[in-house]
Amino acid sequence: MLKSLVRAVGAAVRLSSAPSAAARALPLSCPTNRSPGSVTSRPFTRSLWMLNSNGASSGYRPKLFSSKVLSPSVSCGCGGLHTEGDKAFGNFLSDEIKEEKKIQKNKTLPKMSGGWELEMNGTEAKLTRHLSGEKVTVTFNVNNSIPPSFEEEEEAQQQQKPAEEEPEIVSTPNFVVEVTKQNGKHTLVFDCHFPEDEMSHGEGEEESDIFAIREVSFQPEGDSEWKETSYTLNTDSLDWALYDHLMDFLADRGIDNTFTDELMELSTAIEHQEYIKFLEDLQSFVKCN
Repeated sequence: MLKSLVRAVGAAVRLSSAPSAAARALPLSCPTNRSPGSVTSRPFTRSLWMLNSNGASSGYRPKLFSSKVLSPSVSCGCGGLHTEGDKAFGNFLSDEIKEEKKIQKNKTLPKMSGGWELEMNGTEAKLTRHLSGEKVTVTFNVNNSIPPSFEEEEEAQQQQKPAEEEPEIVSTPNFVVEVTKQNGKHTLVFDCHFPEDEMSHGEGEEESDIFAIREVSFQPEGDSEWKETSYTLNTDSLDWALYDHLMDFLADRGIDNTFTDELMELSTAIEHQEYIKFLEDLQSFVKCN
């Protein structure tokens, strides 16, 4: 009786362990690497694997479930996790930072014409100008300022043009213009942006505005937060004559196509500097420097 019971238990154990063994034998699938040809040429790359010789071009990928990753080796006194994957990541970031610095167009931030004073607070930039008793302030943030691109459009452009003729990707941030008069209790605020269909004005064609006004509102002078209780004029359904006067109002204060062209150049330089700084901080974090 006891022997029968032991045989029954042994059979049950073998049956219950069979699926687990089969599951462990199943191969782990990895995501397919995107080919380098599907990435748009740009003045600075954002693909962490395309420029590196150990990256996607060579077929290398760190194995997420390898025994090396699961068996970390602590090599410094920080007490953090250190793996072979971290080491490979840190080495790659070193190469990436060198490459980004090599292709960086502006080592220093370009100057704005017209007497604008620049003040930086992280990724936020503020331009200030005093003009005949008025204070004009333009504020923008470079975060999320690179227009999104789509694979189909990228592939179509690469088929039509050689890589060296690809248009450069520039930062086109939303920006806010504040106009304050001396002894004024309110500030006239313009919420502006760069619409995609107005980004180009070719030679021989009538020059059009490369930026647009989205909203206009009076806000209490000195308040940093937009008050939702203040009336806001949306320009989507605005009379064109009134809209043109608002654009002329800004142009008289130096907010025109020349200014916005320079703003995009400045924003692009700031965004690239912040990207390089992020890579350096990421490298320091990964290597625990």
